[in-house]
Amino acid sequence: MKRCSIPFEEVASLENLCEAWQEFIRGKRKKIDVQEFAMDLGDELVALHQDLMWGTYVHGPYRHFRINDPKPRDIHKASVRDRLLHHAIHRKLYPFFASTFIADSYSYQKGKGLHRALDRFRTMARKVGQNHSRTCWVLKCDIRKYFASVDHGILSRILADRMIDQRLLRLLVDVVGSFHVTSVKGMPLGNLTSQLFANVYLNELDQFVKRGLGVKHYVRYADDFVLLLNDRPALVVILPKLRSFLSDRLALELHPDKISIATFASGVDFLGWVHFPHHRVPRTKTKRRMSKRIRGNPKDETLQSYLGLLERGDTYYVRSLLMDDYWLYSEMFVRNAASEYRSAKR
Repeated sequence: MKRCSIPFEEVASLENLCEAWQEFIRGKRKKIDVQEFAMDLGDELVALHQDLMWGTYVHGPYRHFRINDPKPRDIHKASVRDRLLHHAIHRKLYPFFASTFIADSYSYQKGKGLHRALDRFRTMARKVGQNHSRTCWVLKCDIRKYFASVDHGILSRILADRMIDQRLLRLLVDVVGSFHVTSVKGMPLGNLTSQLFANVYLNELDQFVKRGLGVKHYVRYADDFVLLLNDRPALVVILPKLRSFLSDRLALELHPDKISIATFASGVDFLGWVHFPHHRVPRTKTKRRMSKRIRGNPKDETLQSYLGLLERGDTYYVRSLLMDDYWLYSEMFVRNAASEYRSAKR
């Protein structure tokens, strides 16, 4: 097994903390907590460096809030000081861990992402189906409440197998243990280190599928993944093996309502799109959510963002409907604003 030889001192160095700060503040300069931290930046960086080197660093508490993206999610935000450390850890350890991941893991990685995962899935379906001349069967799975279910003990053991420097390992274990949903489980959504740890944890599943099960055509994005074969009975046999591995080795479970085995030709719902041999369309929920947001707040930047997303598939009709909603409801907003203005003047 490949092991990480990066020393603790390299992660905790003032140079790394300064470079991590430059990355951290991008897009955050107007945030009040970031501005307050920046007022005494030199002292804050030195204090963090000393706490790390002297072994007195203690991770602070998280601030909780909820967002709808699109479903309700609980976000836990660390202090600026702790988030800076997360960046310092990530920028040093990400290159090592990324080199251990399989090629077809696409979430939270540089140069990859959702669109690459979608295109790779289409390419694999074409290969398995031999340009749609054979039946391509797709097993699609989703892990139930993934971030809330990550077991701290299991993650710590995975990290221990990879890390050589014990001081650095203890720091990682402290960051893992800084948040919990239950006494020994859970990672906070929003932490940069959570994104790294999420892939480290599920890399165990990736290696099992590719090497243990010998499945060549497999794509994972975050906690959604698909396996593609010509043989449906083989996928039926694989499914309980996946369940057992996730339960026994990672203390995770598949979402029972999000497991399906279907032919690619009949349409496969994966990562927000329904995929067919020669086209893909956004799922119905996605279309409704877009329309609802445009009607409720017809901003040009929102429309352009959606139009850019919809360019990834066959969406002429959907784009036309969004444009109609935008022009109709933006005119209504203008008329209402003008009416309110005239009423106020009276």
